[in-house]
Amino acid sequence: MIQNTIVFRQMMNLHKLSFGCFGKTLLVFPPDKSIKKYLCDSIYKEMFSKLAYSVFEQSIQDYHQFDNVDQPINNPFPKEKFEHLLYLKNWIDTVQWHFEDIIRDPNIDPVAALTLKRRIDASNQERTDMVEYIDSYFLQKYSHVNAKPEAKINSESPAWAFDRLSILALKIYHMQEEVSRPDASQEHKDKCQEKLNVLLEQRTDLSTAIDDLLADIENGNKFMKVYKQMKMYNDDDLNPVLYQNKK
Repeated sequence: MIQNTIVFRQMMNLHKLSFGCFGKTLLVFPPDKSIKKYLCDSIYKEMFSKLAYSVFEQSIQDYHQFDNVDQPINNPFPKEKFEHLLYLKNWIDTVQWHFEDIIRDPNIDPVAALTLKRRIDASNQERTDMVEYIDSYFLQKYSHVNAKPEAKINSESPAWAFDRLSILALKIYHMQEEVSRPDASQEHKDKCQEKLNVLLEQRTDLSTAIDDLLADIENGNKFMKVYKQMKMYNDDDLNPVLYQNKK
């Protein structure tokens, strides 16, 4: 369902208007192509972090309908859409969040804990692979941009910034749960509310930083350079414990 409508009005006939969607937002544009491009670019920059966060929220809500780490993902977005990647990224993060809760159970069976540790390792690798895949999307998206001579590199790639936003969405969801927990003391709720306020402020700051970074890359003021994480502990040829056992 369309939740928002952004309408740019000019003195024109309605049949000359063109329409488009950005997430759940209906966009209505004037017929002038140059104006339309300018408005599209402006809206895209301002709304990208909001779009990502809304997808993260949807993923978290969908997971908690079942609250089961073994629940198969049912990605509602077509594979060719960027939202598909965002949803998958956050689903991995959400499942791993609950892996980390389970493994901290002081009464967990040691054998089950070891099995779960293996799943956490695999999930970590999958999470890293997804971040690199999302950065590949941005590299392709901005491949036409010629960086200015004075352009600087950012210490964090766009995908790792979205990774932080995905984790932040999980923190906010679970902190809100603590604020609303029926069996918790008022003191506990008050402390959690203070923490939630900080997380919400952090969300605003991080979202602004993401949108600014994407705008800087698109305008040639910054350029992307992505390094593979090259995790060694999962590699049979790089982890000494693993490759020594192969002898």
